[in-house]
Amino acid sequence: MATEQIRAEAAASLRTLAHSFAAHDSDDDVLTRVSETAAELTREVDEAPVRDRLALMRRGFEHSGMGLGFEDRAVGGRSNPTSVEMDVRFDTGDTGGEIIADVVLRRAFEGAPGRAHGGIVAAAFDDVTGFVIAQIQEPAFTGELTVRYLAPVPVDEPLEIRARLDGRERRKLFISGEVISDGAVIATCRAIYITVDPGVFAQAPDPR
Repeated sequence: MATEQIRAEAAASLRTLAHSFAAHDSDDDVLTRVSETAAELTREVDEAPVRDRLALMRRGFEHSGMGLGFEDRAVGGRSNPTSVEMDVRFDTGDTGGEIIADVVLRRAFEGAPGRAHGGIVAAAFDDVTGFVIAQIQEPAFTGELTVRYLAPVPVDEPLEIRARLDGRERRKLFISGEVISDGAVIATCRAIYITVDPGVFAQAPDPR
């Protein structure tokens, strides 16, 4: 099995532990073992070479035009143990082309009881709208993100996030999206991305 796949599976195990930790009242013995085991593993991980995403992305662009280290990204990266788990696809149906993400916000993302924290909903929007940028293949950064919450966003229930490009004005890309739960729109977003020269990534300095 490739190292990156093993890394993704390790991250998934850590995510599951974090959500289980948030969802259950473990006894003192279990909590102590969690603390001791985590400390021991942290010492071992810290002995490994530092992972340099910038160098990974630079080498990826040089060889294939793809950014290696993409799955390390903070919000939705499969290799990031603190990320939101999402399955993203591109729909070319009647909508004219949308990014669709199937998401479950688990218990570690709970704000008010039974509801996802608004910040994690905004972060999920930021990640999914970023796939619109990947689809049109124009490097860009988030310039503005506005979220409107129409109803509570539930935890531990399947959600669908949709996003699409609405238009553009020079370097500005206008993107909108919504969170859908059981067929109802419960949150919406509007984002403005600012395009940048692809060389910002392809020519990033290699620290080696």
